[in-house]
Amino acid sequence: MIAPVTRVPLGGAPAPRPEGAGLTHRGRVRSRNEDSILTDPTGLLWAVSDGMGGHGHGDVASDIVIDCLADISDAELELGLGEVLLAALRRANRMVRERGRVLGSTSMGATVVAAAISHLVAHVAWVGDSRAYLFRRGGLRLLTHDHTVIQDLLDHGDLTPDQASLHPESHVVTRAIGGADDVDLDLTRVRLLPGDWLVLCSDGLTGCLYDQRIGQALAAAPSPQDACRQLLIEALEAGAPDNVSVIAIHIPEG
Repeated sequence: MIAPVTRVPLGGAPAPRPEGAGLTHRGRVRSRNEDSILTDPTGLLWAVSDGMGGHGHGDVASDIVIDCLADISDAELELGLGEVLLAALRRANRMVRERGRVLGSTSMGATVVAAAISHLVAHVAWVGDSRAYLFRRGGLRLLTHDHTVIQDLLDHGDLTPDQASLHPESHVVTRAIGGADDVDLDLTRVRLLPGDWLVLCSDGLTGCLYDQRIGQALAAAPSPQDACRQLLIEALEAGAPDNVSVIAIHIPEG
């Protein structure tokens, strides 16, 4: 298990301050971990990036993504969380493209889901199949929409959910950091309430656990650290054929 990158910003976040934790693991099949995560002790900025490209280049791509997000200054964040997230990811896209040309890797890239939280509003940006979930009052809601071949087929009614897991292109993404000179990013915003959980994860987690089980683990977790630990353990018990990364963020009550 590799250690997450931790961002240490200059200022604090308003109360109630989100509390969170993250874990990343290479899984039971892969020889190396090409995921990277970003956690923030002030509760402001969080991210999961899943590297692609093989031959050690996937971890380079995901590290670039996380470094670009971690380099966001507090002054930048005051200008608008959503746009600052998008700008950092566009910068990461340019850097990954440049590094890929240097390394001779045309397939080098990464998916990412990132969240910036302030005044109980979460701005979530993503590309690829890394996901964000909101867990509120016993219900789990997917906030992101996968950029994958399978999701496109599902959206157009050409595939049923039962067929999706057996499809030979089940892990093929249609968008990613480093995939093209101009990256197409998505952004959403959600108002958070005391007691809410926000989960960011790579497809290594969702490929092993159903959404219902993720919700059950959050409902039973006494802390974000316990939530991440339980979800990772269950993914490993399910075989974890891919790298597994998860961040759990809780909005304290009171």
